[in-house]
Amino acid sequence: MSSTVFHLAEAPPQLLPARELMAFSLGSHILLVPFGVALPFLTLLMHYRGLRREDPVALKLARRWSAVMAVQFAIGVVTGTVLSFELGLLWPGMLGRWGDVFGLGFGVEAWAFFLEAVLIAVYLYGWRRLKPWTHFWLGAPLPLAALMGAFGIIAANAWMNTPRGFSLDSEGNPVDVEVRRAIFTPMFGPEYWHFAVAMFMTAGYVVAGVYAVGWLRGRRDRYHRLGFTLPFTVAAILTPVQFVIGDSTARAVFHRQPVKFAATELVWETDTHVPEYLYGRLNTDGTISGGIRIPQLDSILAGFRPSTRVTGLTSVPASDRPTTVQATIAHWAFDTMVTVGSLLVLLALWYGWVWLRHRELPHNRWFFRCAAVAGAACLIAVECGWITTEVGRQPWIVYNEMRVSEAVTTTRAGSLWAMFGLIAVVYVLVFGAFLAVVLTMRTRWRTADENPDAVRGAPAPEDDTPYGPRDEPGAAVGGPPSAGGSGDSGRDAGGAS
Repeated sequence: MSSTVFHLAEAPPQLLPARELMAFSLGSHILLVPFGVALPFLTLLMHYRGLRREDPVALKLARRWSAVMAVQFAIGVVTGTVLSFELGLLWPGMLGRWGDVFGLGFGVEAWAFFLEAVLIAVYLYGWRRLKPWTHFWLGAPLPLAALMGAFGIIAANAWMNTPRGFSLDSEGNPVDVEVRRAIFTPMFGPEYWHFAVAMFMTAGYVVAGVYAVGWLRGRRDRYHRLGFTLPFTVAAILTPVQFVIGDSTARAVFHRQPVKFAATELVWETDTHVPEYLYGRLNTDGTISGGIRIPQLDSILAGFRPSTRVTGLTSVPASDRPTTVQATIAHWAFDTMVTVGSLLVLLALWYGWVWLRHRELPHNRWFFRCAAVAGAACLIAVECGWITTEVGRQPWIVYNEMRVSEAVTTTRAGSLWAMFGLIAVVYVLVFGAFLAVVLTMRTRWRTADENPDAVRGAPAPEDDTPYGPRDEPGAAVGGPPSAGGSGDSGRDAGGAS
C-alpha cells in the first residue's frame, strides 16, 4: 500500500478542509508580514536621512511610507486576528495539550502587536506636531517591536519543529515545563534569522520595485532615484547574507529533522553519494520522474563531502513521513525558494559592481526590469519557505509528538468548507480595500506633485512641510527640513508609479 493511500485512509474527513483553510489564511497573511516587520525600519532610515541631511525629498518619502505602513498594519490586524481564532478553532488538540509549553511565544507576539500599534499611532500623529528629532526618536522603537513580534511567532513554530523543554507523565501529557528551553529550541536560531532577513529583503525589493517601474516609465527625478536606491541597497546587502543563512538553515534541518530534509530533497533510501534533483516528482516506488539530476551534490551540500550519509524517507514507517505528493510539494517549494534566492544574488552583485565602479545606479533597462519583479519574486519565495516548513513536517503538527490528525477539530467537514468560502470572500474584500486605499493615496500624491496649485486649497496638501503649520506660505527648505517639492524633488510620487 502506498504512503499516500495510507494517509488518506487514516485521515478524519475534517482534516482536509481544516488544513486548506489554515493554509489559505496563513498564505494570505504572510504577504503582509514583510511590510509589518521591515517597512518601519525602511521608513525610519529614510526619515533619519532627511533629518540628518536636511533633505526634503527624503522626508516626503518617509511620511508617505509611514501612511502606507499604517494602512498595511490595519489590514494585518484583520488577517492576523483570523489566524489567531483559527489556531484555536481548527487545532484544539494541539493547544489543549501543548499550549502550556509553547504558548508563551504567542503571548510575546500579542504584546509586541499592541506595542507596535501604539508606536505607529504616535509616529503618525507626530508629523507636523512634534519637534523633528523628538518625532524620530519616538518612532525609533518601531522596528524592535516588529522584530519582537516575529520572535514570538518563530519561537512557537520552531518549537513545533523541534519540541523540547518538557517531560511527559504516565498519560503522555507534558509536565515540568522549562520555558527557556521551550523558547530557544535547536531550530529557533536558524528559523528566526532566516525569516527576519527574508522580511527585510522582501520589503526592500518590493518598495524599490515600485520606483523601478517609475524609472522605466521615464520618471528619472531625484524622488524616484532616492525612493529606489535606499530600499534596494538594504535588500542587496542582505541578499548574499541570506544565501549563507539559508544554507546553514537547510543544514540544521538535515541534522535536526532528517526525514523532513529527505522530503525536501526527495531522498528515498538512506545512502551516501546522494544526488541532488532540481525539481522532479517522487513516485510511490521511490523513483524520481523529471527534474535535473546532479550526482553526489546532495551529500556534498549536507556534509561538505560525497561520503555524507543522508537519511531517506524509508528510514521511518509510511505513517511517520510525508506522502510522495507532500514530499514533491515541499521539494518544489524549496527549489523555487533557492532559485529565487540565487537569481537575487546575481541581481545584487550586478548592482554592487556598477555602484562600486561608477558610484551611480545602473542605466541598463534590463536591470530595472529585474528590479521591478524582484519584490514579487521575494513574496513567492516567502510563500515557498512556509510551504517547505509546514508540508515537509507532515504528518506531524508537533514533530514526532503529535500528528495533525490528532490535533484537528471535530467540527463537521461541511461547516469547515463553508467557513473557508466565507473567509475567502472576506479576504478578497479586505485586500481589495487595501489596494483601493493605496491607489487613492498614490493618485493624490501624484496630483500634488504634478500640480501643487490645484490642491492648494484642499485639506492636508502633501506638498506642505511635515514640520510646522500646513498653511505657512512659501515654506523654506532650511531650518526644520521640509517635505516640500523644491529643487528636483520630482513630479511623480508615490510609492507607486
